[in-house]
Amino acid sequence: MAEAERSLVLWDIDRTLLYVGEIDRQVYRETFAEVVGCPVDTLSARGTGVTMPVAIRTMLVDNGVPEDQVPELLRRMTELLPKRLATHTVDLRQQGRLMPGAVAALKAVRGRVDLVPSVVTGNLKASAELKLAAFGLDSFVDTTIGGYASDDHHRPALVGIAQKRAQDKYGVVFDRSNSVIIGDSLEDVRTGRDGGGVPVIGIASGTTSAADLERAGADVVLPSLEDVGRLETAISELLF
Repeated sequence: MAEAERSLVLWDIDRTLLYVGEIDRQVYRETFAEVVGCPVDTLSARGTGVTMPVAIRTMLVDNGVPEDQVPELLRRMTELLPKRLATHTVDLRQQGRLMPGAVAALKAVRGRVDLVPSVVTGNLKASAELKLAAFGLDSFVDTTIGGYASDDHHRPALVGIAQKRAQDKYGVVFDRSNSVIIGDSLEDVRTGRDGGGVPVIGIASGTTSAADLERAGADVVLPSLEDVGRLETAISELLF
């Protein structure tokens, strides 16, 4: 198949492909305590899909850190987070789990020569790669062309970043006509809508219901990734 016929599939990671349980929140606790010098009292809400820098900034403010100290502490926490997560690799495998149907869905997308699979995620790149590798999913996506929170704290901006990287690598111009996002949160839907109008397949596997994903504007909503045939049909209908 000609390169020009390829389309870009951008996977969300947390609660779409895998779930790490309390590990992320434990890493936030450890990082906050080390950088700020006291225990954290208030953690960010679960499953929102916002980028890590946004979550960290909210945590700093909610825990009473003076505004003038936030930028520097945010920088230091962002730098430390992946290093802390790396110390929990065994915990990721033991306490986390794959989402139902994730491996089969990833294999199906990876196996199609007309699709280029990568990620758009609120994780920092190093954290995203650690999570994918811990669950053996790194071979199913091209992480070199993804969009990460380490690129921009504004998640919709990550779509264009991923598309440009994919264009540079594969020689194809990727835009709303040949890109699709697969994710579980309202933030995934907003990322597609505000990131160039890229269509979104909502997966009701996280903290957001199918009805809420539909109301937010997801183009297709599936209960899980378990029905690979329905997923492939949705991708094809949105892209071709």
